[in-house]
Amino acid sequence: MPEVREARFEDAETIANIHLCSWKSTYKDLIDERDLGNITLENRMALWETVLRKPVNGQIALVIENEEKEVVGFVSGGKERTKSYNYDGEVYAIYLLDEFQGKGYGRKLLESFSKKMKEAGYQSLLVWVLTNNPSSQFYSKMGAHPVEAEKVTIGQGTYEETAYGWKNIDQLTQTTS
Repeated sequence: MPEVREARFEDAETIANIHLCSWKSTYKDLIDERDLGNITLENRMALWETVLRKPVNGQIALVIENEEKEVVGFVSGGKERTKSYNYDGEVYAIYLLDEFQGKGYGRKLLESFSKKMKEAGYQSLLVWVLTNNPSSQFYSKMGAHPVEAEKVTIGQGTYEETAYGWKNIDQLTQTTS
C-alpha cells in the first residue's frame, strides 16, 4: 500500500531525480528538446534543497512511497502565485515516476495534499498544466474545471498552459475519499 508523508531535506536528491525524469518523459512530445534540456539535475537539486531546507510562504511538500518504501512521486504547493483568479492555494508541482502513473498514486498524493492545504487554511486550489498534456484529464477526473489559458516561456519556447481549479477544496477531498 503506497504511503504519503511529508518530504524531508534528505529527500531532495530523490525528488530532484523524479522531477527531472518525469518532466522529460511527460513533456518529450510537448516541449522542444532544446527547451527540455534547460532542466538539469543540478538545478532541480538546488531548487528542492532550498524548498525543503526553508519552505517559503508555508509551502507544503509531500512524497509518496511504494510498498518497498521507495519515494516514487511528490507534490508541492502553497499560496496561489498569480493572485489573478480568486483561488488561494496552488499545486506548484506534482510528479510520479512513469511506472506508478495510472495506479492510484497520483490520486492518493493529491488527496493527502488537499487535506494538508485545508488544514493550513486554504479554501480553493489551482494547478497549471501544459494545455496539450494528456495528464490534464487527471485533474478533470478529480473534479477540477478549466479556469484560464496563458502563454508561458520555457527555455526559448512559448507554450500554452491551462489552469484547472477547485473553487472549494472540500470538493477535492470528497472526490478522493
